[in-house]
Amino acid sequence: MKPATAAKKLGIYLPAAPQEFQDSAVTRAEFAELQANPPEWLAELRRTGPHPRPVVAQKLNISIAGLARGGITEPLTTAEIAALLAAPPQWLVVERATHAAVRSEAKRVKDAKKDAKKAEGKKA
Repeated sequence: MKPATAAKKLGIYLPAAPQEFQDSAVTRAEFAELQANPPEWLAELRRTGPHPRPVVAQKLNISIAGLARGGITEPLTTAEIAALLAAPPQWLVVERATHAAVRSEAKRVKDAKKDAKKAEGKKA
């Protein structure tokens, strides 16, 4: 697989990875080995970053679009994420509330569909 795909699946920011990783394709066996026994550079990237936007959004408990609305366009380190969580700016508070509401609504809709299927099954 391409290095960008492997980085995405590993949850790392590709430009922060070693040049040899960036320049070569990753076989499925190599990818499985990276997941099972991550080398020190991979463990360090996962621990301290910089982290790609999907990982940053997950750690902040907001959506990727929420990151953009908050003006975060660059990867963040673990320390920068911790600083945001320690003293959340107003945009982060709003985005976390919005994200929670969206997730709650999605769960409500899913549960309603499940209940409708159960009711339909009882009628038949």
